Amino acid sequence: QVQLVESGGGLVQPGGSLRLSCAASGSIFGINAWGWYRQAPGKERELVATITRGGITNYLDSVTGRFTVSRDNAKNTFYLQMNSLKPEDTAVYLCNCVRLIGGNSYNYWGQGTQVTVSS
Repeated sequence: QVQLVESGGGLVQPGGSLRLSCAASGSIFGINAWGWYRQAPGKERELVATITRGGITNYLDSVTGRFTVSRDNAKNTFYLQMNSLKPEDTAVYLCNCVRLIGGNSYNYWGQGTQVTVSS
């Protein structure tokens, strides 16, 4: 099992910045990719950003150039730096990781952290 704990959410004005963190613990071997998702009220969950074990990143079009995903292997933590935030970025943000063990894929989720962008 892998436990993921997010932190760093909050209320920020449009144009502001936040950094979300996701600390992983437990059986972290075999993690192949990490991701950030978000879900706004009444909307489906969407993938915001991913980073693979090899360091390849991918972003939702609407956040490209504003958000940056990174990881610190020594701390077993990955991050989402969010700049130039917009009201439409308001959502619960969840971190995710995927483990590949014995040919099987396992998904793990954090509990979510609220990000609210409002003046």
